[in-house]
Amino acid sequence: MNIRHSKYKNTGIIFELLVRQITADALSGKNSKAVDILKKYFNKTELGREYKLYENLLKRTNLSEGKAEVAISTVLENAKHLNRSALKRQKYNLIKEIKDHYDLEEFFKTKLPHYKAQASIYTLIESAHGEKKISIDQIINNKISLIEHLTSIKQVKEVKDDILTEFAQYDKDTRILAYKILLDKFNTKYSDFSENKKSILKEFIYSVDNNNKLKDFYNTKIDEFKNKLSSLNKSTKNQVTKIKINEVANLLTELNKKDKVNNDHMVNLLQYCDLIEELQQANGK
Repeated sequence: MNIRHSKYKNTGIIFELLVRQITADALSGKNSKAVDILKKYFNKTELGREYKLYENLLKRTNLSEGKAEVAISTVLENAKHLNRSALKRQKYNLIKEIKDHYDLEEFFKTKLPHYKAQASIYTLIESAHGEKKISIDQIINNKISLIEHLTSIKQVKEVKDDILTEFAQYDKDTRILAYKILLDKFNTKYSDFSENKKSILKEFIYSVDNNNKLKDFYNTKIDEFKNKLSSLNKSTKNQVTKIKINEVANLLTELNKKDKVNNDHMVNLLQYCDLIEELQQANGK
């Protein structure tokens, strides 16, 4: 018998999605309900203790196979001491509370960078409790997947070259405040950003692991900017402004299917926002 993985019951996944929701809400200027939910269900609770087991494994990489096996067996041994009835009750109430404030389908649809490892941890923790007879093949396959994660070597150079990739690798504490790094890159304060620029930052941070979604968003914004420039070009009578509008319009190029979205594209959108806002002000709009 195989254990069916459920992201609705996976403590590691739920925690990471709550942190992402906090970031998204903060960029939207909202009072995030996810903050209260996170504190309520993960601070000195059985859920919080189970999350520590996920965190302990997910943060480790570049281990030898022997050390990886020790890490896994230690975490699974600790999992046996969790209060199962308390965990089930807290998970049920947690999902119910998330549903009260957010669209569950929207909340859980984000792709996570370590989903496979998180799913393996869930299955192995469930098997450690011994409440069900579980397929040996499933246990072996999940242990192999987890060992592959624990023995992988991080590509530090690539991470440093791409702010979005770096953001995707942050731990729980850094991730909540990571968007500040992005704001510093543009030498401005969050409070000074227009709503348009806030929405761009929000989308890039929230969809950091979904290249196709970011590409669609980027191309949509490019179309939006083109339409704004076309409208400005028709309404302005100032020839100097017309020249500037045409120069900006020539910069706007959509991404093709093979392009990978990176932080440079985010910078481009924010710069285009600035240019268009300046042109609108010059044109009295």
